[in-house]
This record gives sequence, C-alpha cells and structure tokens, in this order.
Amino acid sequence: MPGVGLTRKNGEAGRSTIRDVAARAGVSASTVSRVLAGDYPVSAATRTRVLRAVREMDYVADAHAKAVAGVGTPTLAFVLEDITGPSFAHMAHGVEREAARLGHLSLVCSTDGDVRRELEFIEMMRAQRAAAVILVGGAADTPEYRERTRRIADSLASAGSRLVLCGRPPLGPGAPVTVIEYDNEGGAHALAAHVLAQGHRRVLFLGGKPDHTTAMGRERGYLAAHRARGLEPDPALLLHGDFTRDSGHRLMREALARKLEFTAIVAATDMVAAGALTALHEAGLDVPGEVSLAGYDDIPFARDLHPALTTVHVPYEELGRLAVRTALGHGAESADEHLLLGTHVVVRDSVAAHSGH
Repeated sequence: MPGVGLTRKNGEAGRSTIRDVAARAGVSASTVSRVLAGDYPVSAATRTRVLRAVREMDYVADAHAKAVAGVGTPTLAFVLEDITGPSFAHMAHGVEREAARLGHLSLVCSTDGDVRRELEFIEMMRAQRAAAVILVGGAADTPEYRERTRRIADSLASAGSRLVLCGRPPLGPGAPVTVIEYDNEGGAHALAAHVLAQGHRRVLFLGGKPDHTTAMGRERGYLAAHRARGLEPDPALLLHGDFTRDSGHRLMREALARKLEFTAIVAATDMVAAGALTALHEAGLDVPGEVSLAGYDDIPFARDLHPALTTVHVPYEELGRLAVRTALGHGAESADEHLLLGTHVVVRDSVAAHSGH
C-alpha cells in the first residue's frame, strides 16, 4: 500500500516522507500508513504512538496524497453541545443534506459542554484535513473564548480547512472564520413587542444562562421592546435557568410559588415554554385566558401544543445549509465573513389581549 504523504504545517519547504513519523513512533512506515488511512486494524497502543508522533512533529495528513492513495472522503464536522436539542437537530439535518449534495461526508460531535472534548475533536478533524468545522450554539464571550477559538481558526486554516461559527460570538476582524448568525435579539424584540401590543405590562421572562450569548441576546431583545415603549421591566420578572423543558417547568413553578404578578410570559425557547405550559396547566391556569405565553425557535411541535404556541421562527435548516455552502466556497486564506439571516414572529393561539388595567 502506498504511504500517505505528510506536509509540514509551519510551511517549511519540501514534503517529508512517512518514514519521519515512523522513526519517531518506532514503527514501520506501512504501520503509519495504516493508522492514517484507518482501513486496517492496529493495536490501540500503536495507534496512540503514531498519532502522538504526528502531533509532536506538528504534521497534518495531506488530503491530496490520501486521495491519490484512494482513501478518504471529503469531510465536514458539525460540533454542538447537545444533539438532542430540536433546533440543533434541524440545523444538523441542513448540514448533512447540503454536505451530501456536494459530495462530502458529515460527522457530528456532541460535546455536552466539555471544552476539552471539543478541542480534541477539532484537532482530529484538522489532522484529517476536514474541509470545514462548524461550531454551533452560544458560548460565554470571554477573552479566553476568543483566544482559544482564534487559535482553532488559525490551526484549521493552516491545514486547508475552515472554521464556521454558527450562532457563536464572532472573533473580530482578521480571523479566518465564517460567522453565520440569525437575528437573535431582533426576534426577541419583535416577540416581546407583540406581547406588549396586546396590552400586557407585566411580562415574565424565562431566560437561559446569564453568561450564554444566545440567552443574553434574547433577554436584550425583551428589555429593548419594553424600553421602546417607555417601560422599565420589573427585575423580579427576569428568571434564569437553561434552554430545557425542565427548566421552564421549574422556573414557572417558582414564579407561581413566589406569587409574582404577571399576565404574560416570554420564554427563551419553545422547550422552556412547553415546560412552563405544563406548570400552568398543573396550577389550573388557562392559557391564554388567564396568562399569555410565547416561545422562541418555532420547532415543529410548537404548533401542536394546546394552545398552539406563538413563537419566533429561526431558519435552522437553512443556517446549516448556508454554513456548508459558505465554508466550501473559501480557501484557507479567506478573511472573516459575517452573514445574518432574518427571524420573524409566528402568531398562533397562546397570546391574547389583556383586558385588565
């Protein structure tokens, strides 16, 4: 079997032979080739030594050489925190369909919020010369996040790959990344404005984690809609949890137990709204007769709740498709690009006019 070539990441002239890595790992060149190709069984210990040698020498597999050798399929990686989230599942579907249409294999990695796991997967994709790595979902926008993600972008670009941030904080000018977002804050603003236009003035907000950029954007939209009407929301009506159904159920029960006064609820996601709706039903409250309720995301089951949920539509599948198309249209030297898709309010039956004073 012909050896798979290796190319120096740091740009030194010439192409090393597979024997360079073999010597470092203490194995034969054919064994290195088998490990890199992944088409022949080798022991776990041998595989670990070979991959460590590749990493220590700062080499990446040459995708062209692999193609010549007849191994490998162009790959896209889709990295997200929780694959069970309905909105992320729709985005993953868009990635998979568009990647397949363009002749690429798509790999999905669910990190459960583990940064180390995320980094290990990205490094593996860099070594395999993935065409692009798509990171999905909000994050804490800290200096550490920006530094770490910029290093990832530079590393992928040096290997001929592309980093795509989908709904994640941008890195600033000059980074070799594609940023694809939807109008997160604008959607929340429009939704809260719709609720306020129905006469509601005490609107409970069931939000996400306070340091999560997606959650922060939705809360900013809620606040801005109030202030645009000359209103200042009661801080007691802003509750924080996460984006799950259980969080919505728990926060709603807490609000009722504390006897907070409100006539409407804006939930940070449809899943949060679903949990809140169950808690309201358990308390014997009618929606929207006694309390109005709105969500965010427009996942499919939102229309099947009783009552059908007023929400914000996010084009998740199109985000996934656009992430693939845009990433594959750029070379490693491309500068930062920032794309924004629109959102809109979907009016259903869960919000009614407030007749009180």
